[in-house]
Amino acid sequence: MTRRPVKPSKPTHTPSPQTPASTAASDDAKRVTLDRLFSKLGLASRSIAQEWIRAGRVTVNQRVVRAADTWVAWPGDSVALNGQPIQPSAQRFVLFHKPKSVVTTRQDEQGRKTIYDVLPEELQTLHAVGRLDQATSGLLLLTNDTALSSFLTNPANRIARRYLVTVRGEVTEETRLASLAGLTDEGELLHCESVTVQKRSGRESHLDVTLTEGKNREIRRLFKALGHEVIRLRRIQFGPFEIGDLPPGDWREIPIDEAKRDLHA
Repeated sequence: MTRRPVKPSKPTHTPSPQTPASTAASDDAKRVTLDRLFSKLGLASRSIAQEWIRAGRVTVNQRVVRAADTWVAWPGDSVALNGQPIQPSAQRFVLFHKPKSVVTTRQDEQGRKTIYDVLPEELQTLHAVGRLDQATSGLLLLTNDTALSSFLTNPANRIARRYLVTVRGEVTEETRLASLAGLTDEGELLHCESVTVQKRSGRESHLDVTLTEGKNREIRRLFKALGHEVIRLRRIQFGPFEIGDLPPGDWREIPIDEAKRDLHA
């Protein structure tokens, strides 16, 4: 007999915080949407979890649920994938050298190659901490620890990101100082925390740039506004984590406790 999907008693996009998630919930349970639960447990990204849920592969208290934004209590509710109760996945932290020309997304509508086409099967459930655009290579952090990911990307924490940048034309001292002072582009203040000119000529300049925020394409937008097109961009450090001699497409895992200790040292 086909089981009918569970229908939430309230509209799932505006759930009532007073509505009990489950009669089986413990006093320590927290309410969370079903897709978010898979992400928090490190089992899958929210987009992948949503696919599983829509396909009818997930049950809550032995009843099929097809709405990803259904509220559940955890711990407390019995949630299963393909009939097997879900359990928290071991937390992992990986340094990945993203090659140029791949995009930092799980699926791409334009059919472009993604980082998950490069990564091995065992890392498919990890999510990227922030993004690097298609033309940018270098260090990309991967984890299934959502709290750690949030800490690393929160602008208030001012986690440094270091890049090697090549731009067209000669970057003068005046331009270097202007990049530190910053400018407004599309309503956002863009600026560098530090800029060191390693080499310059009339043809191109090589820079060592540090940012403390992760605004979209910040370096490219900033230097374009200052009259210098970015022609090569590679991230070499994110917080205390350095790419070192890791070749493009390769990865190195750091024990999660060690990563947290290094971050807060």
